[in-house]
Amino acid sequence: MGKPKSRVCNAFVPGPLERYAPGFRSWLLARGYTPLTTVPQLQLMAHVSRWLEREGLTAGGLTGQEAARFLAARRAARRPRHPAGLRPLLDYLGGLGVIPPEPPSPPQDAASVLIAEFAEYLRCERGLAPMTVGAYSSRAARFLARYAPDGDPAAIAPGDVTAAVLADASGLSAGAGQHLACALRAFLRYCHVRGLVSADVSAAALGVTGRRTTMLPWGLEPGTIGTLLAACDRDEPAGRRDYAVILLLARLGLRAGEAARLRLDDVSWRAGEIGIRGKGGHCDVLPLPSDAGAAIAAWLRDRRPALSFREVFTTVTAPTRPLTREAVGWIVRRTCARAGLEPFGPHRLRHSAACAMIGAKVPLAGIAQAMRHRSHGVTAIYARAGIDRLRPLARPWPGTPARPEGEAS
Repeated sequence: MGKPKSRVCNAFVPGPLERYAPGFRSWLLARGYTPLTTVPQLQLMAHVSRWLEREGLTAGGLTGQEAARFLAARRAARRPRHPAGLRPLLDYLGGLGVIPPEPPSPPQDAASVLIAEFAEYLRCERGLAPMTVGAYSSRAARFLARYAPDGDPAAIAPGDVTAAVLADASGLSAGAGQHLACALRAFLRYCHVRGLVSADVSAAALGVTGRRTTMLPWGLEPGTIGTLLAACDRDEPAGRRDYAVILLLARLGLRAGEAARLRLDDVSWRAGEIGIRGKGGHCDVLPLPSDAGAAIAAWLRDRRPALSFREVFTTVTAPTRPLTREAVGWIVRRTCARAGLEPFGPHRLRHSAACAMIGAKVPLAGIAQAMRHRSHGVTAIYARAGIDRLRPLARPWPGTPARPEGEAS
């Protein structure tokens, strides 16, 4: 017979919040909740309403402080509730103006204000991606906290900059050290342009050099992508979405953030093209492979929640919202676990796409265009020849008989 299904599709809410219950249910349905999954939220609303009535409070009395008191009372009664569980109700009542807005946060100190202004400069003037802005800002904030905690960069000397790079880069890879130095140079130049320092000391953030651990390709072994795709259960909404996401990453070499930012307007079905919103605000158009297009269409037609926002890929559980870059990475790692593979991130699929083009003898300029690189030097990091392609180039050591062709080394 199977597990019986609940027929409960609503809940009675007495007390001060009774008049808001129908609107709250409609609000939840508009955000991807099903009639059945609205019931726990309405039941929680009923508990809150009864508690307000016992405390002699109105609906407008459900401030953040009172919400914390309610949760404490639930914990004391051994009926705990995570604070995030109240967030939908508080958001709904706040949107109606029933409860007052949260009190303003305390004023920031000088250092926090400077970092916030630096982040705004990176975002608006430099046009950097949000992830890059966050990375630069956090590194600048750590540097400022150590050498100018009062928020006045005028006290920073060239020796402080060099010491910071040496101290932090010693435990990092060459690439991470280069990013650190680049972030410090950007911050110090910003301070100089703003007139906060008398001299430009950004040159003291010397470049970090080092060798990579290997120059071999970082792509996946043959058959790995097929195993990964086979682990997606396309009979389930999440599996159909994951299949489309992974296929896009593997076939087009998209970055995780590019897959997350893909919008319905970016897909041109008649032309068989797809628009990619890349780094630095660049927009590129690529041909859409038929299998990837079919996977996207299957997700959109049968499984994607019918909501107003235009992003292609969304969560499948309420509250429904567009995927983030981090969520795309989690999709790949979770699918690796289901497939019994060593976990890897979405960027390995980008490397695999470049290696596949090398195997197909695509010129470096063509690979750079497909990967949307502005420099062929960056493309060379992805598009590397493997051992099998390099072995015929090796010259035999003097005095050693040549190994017959095809014999394993």
